[in-house]
Amino acid sequence: MNKIPVTARRARAGVFGFFFFAGLVMGLWAAGLPSLNDRLDLGPRLLGTVLLLISGGALVSMLAAGPLVDRYGSRRICWVAGPLSSLVLLGPALAPSYWTLAACAVVFGAGLGACEVAMNAHSVEVERAYGRPVISAFHGTWSLGGAAGGALTSLFLRIGVDPQLVLVTAAVVVALLYLPAARLLLPAAPAGHGAEGRGGSGGAGGASLTWGLIALLGLAAFAGHLSEGAAIDWAALHARWVLETGPAAAPLAYTIFSVAMTTVRLLGDPIRARLGSVRTIRLAGLLATAGYGLVLLSPLVPEGARVACAWTGWALTGVGLATVVPVLFSAVGAAGGRVGRALAMVTAFGYSGLLLGPAVLGYVADAASLPVALIIPAALAAVVALAGSPAIRSLTGLSPQAPAPIPEPARD
Repeated sequence: MNKIPVTARRARAGVFGFFFFAGLVMGLWAAGLPSLNDRLDLGPRLLGTVLLLISGGALVSMLAAGPLVDRYGSRRICWVAGPLSSLVLLGPALAPSYWTLAACAVVFGAGLGACEVAMNAHSVEVERAYGRPVISAFHGTWSLGGAAGGALTSLFLRIGVDPQLVLVTAAVVVALLYLPAARLLLPAAPAGHGAEGRGGSGGAGGASLTWGLIALLGLAAFAGHLSEGAAIDWAALHARWVLETGPAAAPLAYTIFSVAMTTVRLLGDPIRARLGSVRTIRLAGLLATAGYGLVLLSPLVPEGARVACAWTGWALTGVGLATVVPVLFSAVGAAGGRVGRALAMVTAFGYSGLLLGPAVLGYVADAASLPVALIIPAALAAVVALAGSPAIRSLTGLSPQAPAPIPEPARD
C-alpha cells in the first residue's frame, strides 16, 4: 500500500471543510426562504423567479470558473471562491425589495457556481494524490452540511433570533471558517506546469478528454441530476397525491431517499475501489432505474403494500444515484492534465438537469399525471449507465474490474 503524503491528508481535511461549508450555506439559504418570502411578500411566482436567477448565475459562473482553475490552479480559486460564496449570501439576506433581491440572487448563484467548480477540481487533485477513491465522501459531507444549516436555522428561529440576523451572521462566520480549510489545500503546482504538475498530460493509460467524451459524461451527469432532482421535488408529492398518504407521512418518502443517498455517499469510496468505476456507474444506473420502477409500480400493488413498495423504490433510487457524481468527476480526474474546463462543463450539464427537471416534470404532470411524469427520470436513470460506462471505460483504458491508477502529485 502506498504511503499517503502528509500534504494529501491535510488537503483531504481541507476539502471536507469546503464541502461541509458549501452545504451549510445552501442549507441556511433553503431554511431561510420562508422567512425571506414573508419579509418581502414574494409569493410562489416571484420566489420561483429568484431561484431561477440563482441557477442562471451559477451556470454562467461554472463555465467561467473552469478556465480560471486551469490557468491559476484550483487552490487559488478555492481561496477566493470559498469565502466569496458565503459573503454573497449577504445580498439576499439584506435585500430591501424584490428587484434588489433579484439582482443579488444572480451574484449569489455566481458565487455558489464558482465554489462548486473549484472545490470539485481540488477534490480530483486530492484523489490523484491518494491513489484511491476518496471523492464520494466529500459529497456526503456536503449533504451533512445542508442538514446542519437547516437544523441551525430551525434552532435559532425557535429561540427567537431574527431570521435576517441568522443569515447575515452565518454569511460572515462561514466565510471566515473557509480560510483555515483553504490553508490545508494542496500546494500550488510549480510555475509553468499548471494543472499538469499534479497529474500528467494524459489519462492513466486511457483516452484524453475529447469533446465527445465530455459530452457523454455531461449526458450522464444531466440524467443523474434530473433523476435526483425529481426525487427531491416529487417524492413527497407522489406519496401524498398518488398513494394518498397523510400529510405527516408523505415527507418520509423524501427523507428515505435523502438518508439513503447521504449514507452511500459517505461509504461509497470503498465500493468504487472494489468494483471499479465502470461497474459502479452501471450498478448506479441499474439500482436507480429499479428504484423508479418500484415507485411507478407502487399504485398497482395491494393497498397495504403500496407505501412500502414506494419507499423501497426511493431508497434504491437514492442508493443508485449517490455514486453518480463522484464517479463522473473522478473519471475527469483520471484523464489527467487540466481538469477545470472539462469539470466545469460536466458540472454545468448536471446542474442543468437539476434546473430543468422540476419544470419539465411539472408540465408533464399537469398535462397527464405525476406517474407519467416520473417515467422521464426512470428512463434517464438508465441513461446514466448507458452514457457513463463507455465514457469512463475510454478514459481509464482499463477493464471494469479495477479503477484507474492515479498519479502522485508533484512534491514541492
